[in-house]
This record gives sequence, structure tokens and C-alpha cells, in this order.
Amino acid sequence: MVFNVRDEFLSIKESFPHKIREIKHVWVPMRDGTRLSARIWLPEDAEENPVPAILEYIPYRKDDFTALRDSIRHPYFAGHGYASVRVDIRGSGDSDGILYDEYLPQEQQDAADVLKWIAEQPWSTGEAGMIGKSWGGFNGLQVAATQPPELKAVITLCSTDDRYADDVHYKGGAILASDMLWWASTMFAYNARPADPLIVGDTWKQDWLKRLEETPPHVEEWVRHQRRDSYWKHGSINEDYSQVKTPIFAVGGWADGYTNAIPRMLEGLPGPKKGLIGPWAHEYPEVAVPGPNIGFSQECLRWWDHWLKGKDTGIMDEPMLRAWMQDSVPPKVDYDHRPGRWVAEQSWPSKNIEEKTYYLQAQLLADQASNESPITVASMQQHGLYAGVFCPFGQPGDLASDQRMENGFATIFTSKPLSTQMEILGAPKITVELESDKRVALLVARLCDVAPDGSSTRVSWGMLNLTHRNSHEHPEELAPGKRYTVTLQLNDIAHALPVGHSWQLAVSPTYWPHAWPSPEEATLTLYPGAETKLVLPTREPQAADKALPDFDVPETAPVLKKEVLRSERRNRHIDYDLIERKWVLDDYSDEGARKLSDNGLEYGSTNRNVYSINEGDPLSANVRCEWTLDVGRGEWQTHLKSVSTMTCDADYFYLSNEINAFEGDELVFTKTWPAKIPRDLG
Repeated sequence: MVFNVRDEFLSIKESFPHKIREIKHVWVPMRDGTRLSARIWLPEDAEENPVPAILEYIPYRKDDFTALRDSIRHPYFAGHGYASVRVDIRGSGDSDGILYDEYLPQEQQDAADVLKWIAEQPWSTGEAGMIGKSWGGFNGLQVAATQPPELKAVITLCSTDDRYADDVHYKGGAILASDMLWWASTMFAYNARPADPLIVGDTWKQDWLKRLEETPPHVEEWVRHQRRDSYWKHGSINEDYSQVKTPIFAVGGWADGYTNAIPRMLEGLPGPKKGLIGPWAHEYPEVAVPGPNIGFSQECLRWWDHWLKGKDTGIMDEPMLRAWMQDSVPPKVDYDHRPGRWVAEQSWPSKNIEEKTYYLQAQLLADQASNESPITVASMQQHGLYAGVFCPFGQPGDLASDQRMENGFATIFTSKPLSTQMEILGAPKITVELESDKRVALLVARLCDVAPDGSSTRVSWGMLNLTHRNSHEHPEELAPGKRYTVTLQLNDIAHALPVGHSWQLAVSPTYWPHAWPSPEEATLTLYPGAETKLVLPTREPQAADKALPDFDVPETAPVLKKEVLRSERRNRHIDYDLIERKWVLDDYSDEGARKLSDNGLEYGSTNRNVYSINEGDPLSANVRCEWTLDVGRGEWQTHLKSVSTMTCDADYFYLSNEINAFEGDELVFTKTWPAKIPRDLG
């Protein structure tokens, strides 16, 4: 996960309406005496002329790891009349404490204390907004649900309203093998970095050793909760949307792993709300790939000025949802730009969306239902190796490859080539009448765009642990041989399928490494007929789309000066051993190393994730995630090595998390956390 800045397309602003004063470090006291470390940018005269505040509250280390990203955004807000406050949450960066898990009540309580502290400062009007991507987008929503009086508006990017069904841990009731351990291993290593001695003083080492000893591997708790229980309901605002009265601006991208929450929140939130979905990966829209990039900083100002300063910027007079309708493109594992156009909807769900139904028959997506012979869908454990990553950050190699390389491992249904272009906006879904020969099984579906030359670009996908067919909270075994009718919703998407292209649907009981495989190889039987169908959310082009105003060009503050000590590179390989019949996906990223000019801190990291499985053996599934992290300055240098693994048998998951910490060349800490956790219908 790289927090660099793609600045070649930015309009860098050297001057702003307000001169800026920066406070590089300040302690924010919590009610229990814990101190959180904050960095603040504000107008020079803010104490004489108080301003509203904007809070970003995340665990990613403000003084090194996100310093480059922070430098283009927070000074920009300050230069336009806001106090922009960047806080490391408890147990991260230079802040006190231990980070025991994601999104705990303590995190939300601390946020309330931070907002109260901000309101009491002489430079503050007492009103604040929150902005954040990913973790900061999640907790912005969660804090809004607690209704702190100081919080008046939120911008949430690449986040979710449902921590169980739509996050990095589970999808459709199945463990996200590709990302659950990767993300847990990431935070395991990140949390192990020391605070800066120049900030915390001589206690830095004892604090570091305490953090190393007491910060748990979060993955253990995530795997212990395989159902949508109270653990996941906490922090999921869709449990009770009525608690979120704060205006919400929800932003995401079609290439991100977190787009589905935006249509749900536009439908469910009771208060003022807006949605923006571009072609982007998991990044801010002014720097994200694929482009086009937009002047998102200016859009933020329009939002803040409306809700925090009472200015009529016109933003709430515009359509509720603005989305990038993506044109068809040849399959590639990364794109600099996705062609298309902006479309808009005044409300969501939209009256402009109609359903187009295709019926599944032998190899066909047909316009009419037919009661043909049953269709067998066999398990192929290697299906999914060409799926790309679950949550692309915009790195080379993130996206799905040509799906022809996958189609031999799934059951395929293809429509006739289109005679007129068809555009979809929303969530495709399939309903199937099926039976399974095993009590636990998966259903996976891929929707693809097939060009006349046969190339196949994945458009959307989804998966469902069939024991969760009625409930994620109360799963039920399948009865082998019994027929069930189930519906699987795929990811929301906007896509224009041109004349001569065909829709293609791939169905499978496996999707490695996105889905942890079922304990036994399952064979599904599909029964064609009126209940076995693909439903697409079609949308005709609207005249109002052509009248949409253009976004401004991307505009930011200057990027913090840095020295590149080591450049980034990535390798992503799939290997197959013909004798062992073993498939290995090896994903390696050297995320580079940098030295920051303003504080002299040096930091860098590497990450390797290896996913292996044997043909015909779901119990051979193995994930291994390795990190190295360096943080230092001058003679003070620290180094971390971590290894996290996950394997299984028919009854248990086996986890191991190991960390080794070095000061210079001296090993100062080593520990391994093993865990054995029962499988729960997965």
C-alpha cells in the first residue's frame, strides 16, 4: 500500500487566499489521559478570525507514511480558510496507547474528544467536518452516527456502511482470502513501528517494546467472527441509518473494492447526501488512476463552504449522484485512463433504471426462458488467479486479466452480439435454481464484456457462501441434492457495452484467492427456467447528462519535498507445477524508500504475498504475507520483518503471525502468535 502522490497532472498552487501557519506537532488530551499526536495547518490570523476545522483521523503516521499525501491536501484547505487537523489515532504514529483492533468504541470516543478539543481552541469557530479515505472514511461515518455536536459534515471516500458484508474481511459470507490476511498483516507490521524520539522523547524505546508486545494480530478476531454478529454490527451504520443525521458526501471509484456502499447510503441515509463515483481505484480523485482526474479539492471546498460556512455554492442543487459511465476497453491489468462520460441521477434509486433479463441456458444468455437439461458447474480450485486484487490502489498489475484465461475453469453463458449499445448503472444480479452435492458450497459469478475478437474484460463480479443464502447472521447447511433458489448481487458498476459485443456470465463454486475455498470440492447443478436468470440494470442516455458542468482541473498545495532513496517496483507472477499440479500467485511490491526534507525521517517498505493451491484439493489453500519496514533518522534506524500465514483443514483455520524488530542491526524483539480457530460453515 503506497501513499505517494501522482502529481504529474496536478495544478500546484503556491499561494492561497489565506497565508498558512503550520503546527507540526501538538498533543490532544483524551478523557483518560492518553495523548494523541496531531499536526495542524490553519490561516495565520485564525486566532483573531476563527475558522471551521476539518479533521482527518487515521492510523497511518502523519509524520512519515502519509506526509506526502497530507501535504497536498491539508495546506490547501487551510489556505482557503479552514483549520485542517491531521490526527494519528490511539496506538499509531506518535500517539499514546495500543491499537487493539479496527473501529472500536474507544476509537469513536477518542474522535469525540478530538472534536471537542478542536472546538475549544481559540482558532476554531466550534464547527468541524471530517474527511478520510478507507479507514478515515469508515470512521467518519461511524463518528457521525454517534452525533457529536461539533461535527457538521462528512466527506467519506472508499469506505463502507457494512463492516461484514462489504469490507476486506468477508464477501457474501466467504472469507476474502486474498485480502483479509494481507490487510491484517499490513496493520500488524504498521502498528509495530516506533514513535519518533524527537516527538515522544527518551521513552520511545520502552513505548515501542510495549507496542510490539501488546498490539495483537487483528486477523485472529476477524476469523473468530465468521458470521455477521454483534462484532461486525458495531460500526456498521446500515444497522440504523437514522442515527446519521450529518450531511454525507460519499465518494468512490469503479476500480475500488468499496463502491457498493455509495448507492446503499444514497438510498438509506435520511439526511442530506451526495454521491460521486469515478473510474478510480482506492485513492483520492485528484491523483487516482485510472483517470480522468478531477478537481476534487475544489469539490471539497464547495461542500465545506456550504455546510461549515453557510455559503451558497450550489452543490446541493446538483444531482444526488454523479457517476462515470465507462466505455468498453480491451482487458488490461492497469489503465492510466478509462474512456467514458459523466452521467447523473437526481435521486437514488433512479427512475431511469430498467431491468433487462437474460435466461441461463446451455452456454447461452437467452432472451426467453427454456426448461432445458440441468447444467453441471464443477469446482476448479485455480479459478480466480487472473482476477486481479480485491481492492486496487492503482499499482501496475492490480486489475483483472483477459478472462479467457479463466473461462476454462468455469461454466460460461454468452449472449448474442448486441445490435444496439446497452448501458448499465447499478448492481447486476443473478438468480439461480440450483442444488449442491456438498453441505457447504460457494456460488461465484463474473460478468464480462466480450469483444468481437473474443477478448473478455471483467465488468463486475460477486460471490455467496450458499450456507448464507438466507442470512449472514444465521447460516444454514445445504442439504445435498435439495433444490434452492438463490440470488447473488454483483458489484455496482457503470458500463457501456457497444454494438457487436456480447455479455458473458461465468459461474463457479470457486474463486481463489479471493474466496477461501469450501472444505470439500462441491459440484453445483443449475436448473434452467424462469428462475435462473441474469438481471442487468439498464439506463438509456439522458439529455441532462450532456448539460453537466465540467469538473475543475486537479488543484492542490505543493507536494512536500523528498529525496527518493529507492524506487518502487512490482512483480506479479502466476506459476504452475505440472507434476505437483500446484498453482502459485506471487505478488511482490517494493514500495520504495524516501527521506522527507522537513523532518529528516527516512522510511520504506517491501511486501510479498504468496497464494498457493493444489488442483483438486481445497484444503491445500495457503496464504503467506511478508513485510519489511524501515523508519529512521541519521544514526537512529529501526527495521521490522513480519510473516503472517493462514492455512486450513476440514475443521479449522490455522494462523501464525511473527514479528522481528531491530534497532540498527540488533534484534530487540521477536514473537510469534499462533492460533487455531474452528471453521463455521465456511
